Amino acid sequence: MKAVIQRVKKASVSVDGILINQIGKGLLIYLGIGRYSTENDIDLLVRKVSEMRIYPDGDKEGVFCVKDIGGEILLVSQFTLYADIKKGRRPSFTDAMEPEKAKLIYEKTLKKFNDSGIVTKGGIFGAMMDIESVNWGPYTIILEILNSRVV
Repeated sequence: MKAVIQRVKKASVSVDGILINQIGKGLLIYLGIGRYSTENDIDLLVRKVSEMRIYPDGDKEGVFCVKDIGGEILLVSQFTLYADIKKGRRPSFTDAMEPEKAKLIYEKTLKKFNDSGIVTKGGIFGAMMDIESVNWGPYTIILEILNSRVV
């Protein structure tokens, strides 16, 4: 499981010009689900992200987490995080989980974030989406989890 986590002032996702979801301050998370990702990885991801202290208190950074500020999460599935471009010019996605299984893990991740007390909204799995965001920083973190460990 790979996540690109961006601290945002606002973010939204649209499909075919129709607004699907939007958040105010919080996190925009692009989530890639690899072929070896498991449901056990979800718990670690949710805990790490929800407890990550990346919000300022005045001019002091790293004081508050997304829960502390009442922030929201926009979770967007992005299998392209598993692109392999070692050979040739066309990316290979063989390390990404097959869509049917990945969709289940994505939906469980969305639910687990909501169950943790953070309002979490999603895009449409597998759709071509337009994502807009206003980064707060910029502040971007990459998190990779494999076998229930951060790598």
